[in-house]
Amino acid sequence: MERIVGIDYGKKRTGVAVSDPLGIFANAIETVPSGDIVRYLKNYTQKETIVRFVVGYPMNLNNTPSEGAKYVDQFLNLLKKHFPEIPVTLEDERYTSSIAFQTMIDGGVKMMDRRDKSMVDKISAAIILQSYLDRKAIEKKREVK
Repeated sequence: MERIVGIDYGKKRTGVAVSDPLGIFANAIETVPSGDIVRYLKNYTQKETIVRFVVGYPMNLNNTPSEGAKYVDQFLNLLKKHFPEIPVTLEDERYTSSIAFQTMIDGGVKMMDRRDKSMVDKISAAIILQSYLDRKAIEKKREVK
C-alpha cells in the first residue's frame, strides 16, 4: 500500500506522520531524535511503500524563511541523498505547533501530558501532512469539474 510521510523536522526532535493508504487521513506515528531520522525513515521505507515526503517548512509572517529553515534545508539535502527516488513537497508549517497544542487541549489531554514536546511534534507532523492531503483533494475536485 502506498503512503505519504509527513515530517516536522526540528533541531532536536522530528515528528513523523503517515497517510492512510487512500491518502485521505494523516496519522501521527512517532517522534524521533533528529540525529536518527534518516535511519528511522530507511527502516520505515523498507516496510511501507512511500510515494512522497511532505516536509514542514518554517516561514515568517512576511513569507520569508524563518531562522529554523536552515536546519530544514540541511535535512532536505539528506533526504535527497538517501531517498533520491521519493519526491519531496514543502508545506508551510506556520502555526502548526499552536494548532497541535490546541488539538491536545480539545482532545482532553491532561496538562502534564501536554508538556511532552514529542507529542506536539508528531501531532504537528500530522497537521502538516493533513494540510497537504486536503489541498490535493480540493485540487482533484477542481480537475473533475
